[in-house]
This record gives sequence, structure tokens and C-alpha cells, in this order.
Amino acid sequence: MTSLTEGPDRPAAPPAEAPPGRSRVPWRRWAVVAAVVALLAQMAFAMVSTAVAQTPTIDEPVYIGTGVVYLREHDLRYNPEHPPLGKLIIGAGAVLAGPHLDTAFTGGQYQVGPHLLYRSGNDAQRILLAARLPVIVLTLLFGLVIFAFARDLTGPGGGLAALTLYAFSPDVIAHGSLATLDVPMAGFLLTSVWLLWRARRRPRLYLPLAGVALGAAMATKMSTLPAVPVLLALVFVSVWAFRPSRRPIVSGVLSAAGVGVLAVAVVWASYLAVDPRLRWTTPADVPAIGGVRGLVAAWMPFPRTFQDGMRVQFGFEDMRWTGFLFGHTYRGSHWYYLPAALLVKTPLGMLALWLAGVAAMVALPRLRPAAPYLLAPAAVLLVVAMTGARDLGVRYVVYIPMFLGVAAAGVTLLRWRWTKAVTAALLLFVAVSSLRTYPYYLPYSNEAFGGPSKTHLRLHDSNVDWGQDLGRLADRLRERYPGEPVWLVYKGSGVPSYYGIHANDPLTAPASQVRGLLVVSDSWIAKDDPRLTPLIRSSEPIGEVGHSITIFRRPPHRL
Repeated sequence: MTSLTEGPDRPAAPPAEAPPGRSRVPWRRWAVVAAVVALLAQMAFAMVSTAVAQTPTIDEPVYIGTGVVYLREHDLRYNPEHPPLGKLIIGAGAVLAGPHLDTAFTGGQYQVGPHLLYRSGNDAQRILLAARLPVIVLTLLFGLVIFAFARDLTGPGGGLAALTLYAFSPDVIAHGSLATLDVPMAGFLLTSVWLLWRARRRPRLYLPLAGVALGAAMATKMSTLPAVPVLLALVFVSVWAFRPSRRPIVSGVLSAAGVGVLAVAVVWASYLAVDPRLRWTTPADVPAIGGVRGLVAAWMPFPRTFQDGMRVQFGFEDMRWTGFLFGHTYRGSHWYYLPAALLVKTPLGMLALWLAGVAAMVALPRLRPAAPYLLAPAAVLLVVAMTGARDLGVRYVVYIPMFLGVAAAGVTLLRWRWTKAVTAALLLFVAVSSLRTYPYYLPYSNEAFGGPSKTHLRLHDSNVDWGQDLGRLADRLRERYPGEPVWLVYKGSGVPSYYGIHANDPLTAPASQVRGLLVVSDSWIAKDDPRLTPLIRSSEPIGEVGHSITIFRRPPHRL
């Protein structure tokens, strides 16, 4: 007779102890190592080959240019809305490529990156790839964290299951191959949670490391902040679990305070690494934020640059952004946008394993102590993100595949007769779905929503079209439409002429003059712009590039 619980042959492990099940047979151990290497190797290939082919996405030049200025000029003047650590990592890769930095440049943060890439005599794609490589390396290292966390909870089989979900996650591959901050922040946060879990056995070793990892997440993106109280509460839980007979309330409180101080120190260190004198003058365009939010920004125990960056972020939240969901263009935000976008952009097998894993975390006594560690931080961050003003992509919740991927490992502990076969089939389904979308990971959507070629009908911006296919467009125009007039509406940070695209702007010309090829980024189509929509309606679609750019033809007889 089968049961939902572990069964008599596999007793629940005490919460403070590592679970049994690690293989003592040498060949099995080496088989696990080989499987880990194979999974990370295919992930590395997918990310590197994708990084080589893609042109800059919208945010990347800002981070690359800022990171290079941080390292070369030790000046904090650019991009205060994000702390420095992630940009220092990105900039370190770019600096290794030996770019020329125009120290006389006086433009703003949205110009510094394009100026560095395209107007300073540099090889733009070489610098771009160099800046992406450190993020790729971090993404692979976070895969080891996911394997180790899941193995601690469930054994090697669960570790491999969690790593498989991670290594084939289209969203993780897509954003882990870009010089952006979303994956580094999520990975540092998960690392901190894993170390807090391990602190239940050895708090003196793992609590300081957890504080450093939490600080790294905070020093990468401010969106980590809502999870900080949750992680500090988990510090208390870990100390409590370490000495259950003594119930050391004072030790738990002091330990939580110590982890918090360490995290704050890492944030300060990231700013001091850029400029030891912390020279900073508040720019005129930093919004004045009043009320509770203004007090929160002012009371943060961080440098003034960080506080002003929080005000910039609050200013973004006060804006009304253009959203697009399931073919509907709207102004503002919908609270259900992120769950709906995750439903579209997550492999179906992964969704099933996430749900089963969460159920296992709650139902199995062996896993129940880990449920607050995996589910509470992700849930808090998701709820906060759902209340945000920017419905621009699942990259804002890229931590979900990481946390729920570890939770999904709990399925391997279920004692139902067909558990192993069903789990293996779902993992294979995930892998096949991910491999089929290669190399177009950004516009991925699952089979229930038509695959990557249909994503632009339901979502926009970084879910589909983030400017990544300008190079592919140049190749398409050169190979199939040489010499034809091109009218281009492009959303991205790349410079079309650098890639050999010489086009006119149809938004500034009378419709009667727009003849030949009309090339439009799908995110522009989703905006339903009154200047562009009539041109599209009177044109014939003849092709697409990378599932993110549509090519239309404007026949002479149409107006």
C-alpha cells in the first residue's frame, strides 16, 4: 500500500540533521558528478552561444557603461537606482576586453553605454560578450547551489531533478546570458537561504556566510529589501532549531542582528569599492518622495547614493507604464500580470513539478521544516512584485524558477508507485521544450500558448522583444532583401547603422512615403501607437526575425 509520506523504509530525518540517502557506492557518486557536469555544460553552451548571437538588450548598455566607469574612474554618478555590486561584476568582464573609455564624455546614464559600445572605437559585440560572461559564470555557480540545496533536502536524486529544472529553464538561460542584474540578485538570495538552512547544524560557520550572501543580493538590486525581514526571521529559526532544548531567544535575536549587520556592511563595501570617499551629489532629476516612503528611504542605513536610488525607484513606481497581456494594451498595471506571464513562459512540466513540490514540502514531515526557507521569501517577493507599477516581464521574478525548482525536488520523496516514472517524464518534457526554443530563449512560451512564435501575441517587452535581434535582422535584410528601402521602428539599445542597417523612421514621415519594407519590433506593435498602427494594418507581414521583430511589405498601391 502506497502512502504520501516517506514510508517505513525511509524515516523522516531530524530537522537539524542532513537527510540520509547520499550514495556510498563510488560509481554512483561519480555518475551523479557526471550528470551535474553534463547539465551545467549544456546550460553553459546554451547561454554562451545565445550571448554571442544577441545584440544589446535595453538595460545592458547602462550597466556595462556604468560598471566600466565605476572601475576606471571610481565615480558613482551613473545609475544610482541600483547598488554597485552587479555592475562591478559586469564591468569587470567588460574591462578585461580592454575597451577605450572616453573620459571627456559628459552625457547621462542612458547615453554612456551606447557611447562606450558604438562611439568610442570599440568592438561593441566583443565588449558585450565580455560583460555577459561573468553573469554566465555566476548563473552556472548558482546551479551548484541549487543542486546542493536540493540534495541536502532529498538526496542526490532530488538534487539532480532540481538542477535539471534550473539548467533547462528558458527564463534562467535567457536572463543568465545577459549583462543584467536579475539573475545575480536571485542567485545570491537563494544562496543566503541555503546557508541559513545549513546553519541549523553549524550556525557559527554558516550564519556569517549567509549574511555575506544576503548583502551581495542587496548590493545588486534594491528589490531584495522586502525579503530581508523574512531572512532575518529565518536566522532566528535556524538558531532555535540548533538548540531546541534550550530555546535560546537571546541568541536568536543577536544572531539575526549580526547577520543583518554583515549584510549592511557588504552593501557599504560595494559603494566604497567604487569610491572610498563616497563622493555624491544628488542629481536634480531625483524625485522628491514624501510620506512613509520618503521616511523609509531616509532611514535606510546605507550611503546617500543608495537612499537617492530608492527615491528613483519610488519615482518609477509612481509612473504609469504601458502594459500588454493576452493581446490587450493598457496603461498602468494588473496585479495578476506576473502569475499570468509565468503561466505562459514556464514549461508545462515545470509548472506541474512546482505544484507537486510545494505540496510535498507541506505534506512530508521530512521536508516541512524547509518549507518556510523556500516558500516564504519567494512568496513575499512575488506579492510585492505583483503590486508594482511595471508589467514588463517575468525577469522581475526570475527567483521563482530557482526557489520552486529546489522545492520540486521534494517530489522524489513521494512513495507513490508511479512517482519516479512520472517525474522523469516531466523532466524530459521540460528539457525537450527548452531545447526546441534554442536559441530564442527570451521569447519562449510553452506549448499550451503556441510556443515562442506566438508569445508576442500575449506578452511584450523583456518577455519577447528586448532589442536582442538587431544583428539577426541585419543578416536577414542583407540576405533576402538587398537594396530594398527599409523603414524601421526598433525598440532596443543597439545602433542599427553599426550592424549595417540603414533605415528611415516611419513615425516621422507621411504614410504615403512609407514604401518598401516596414520592420517593427514586436514590443512597438504591442504599444498600439496611433502613428504606427495604421501603417501595420495597411501592410502585409512577410517574415519575422527571432520571434521578436516582424517584417511587413508596403505595396505601392496601399495608403
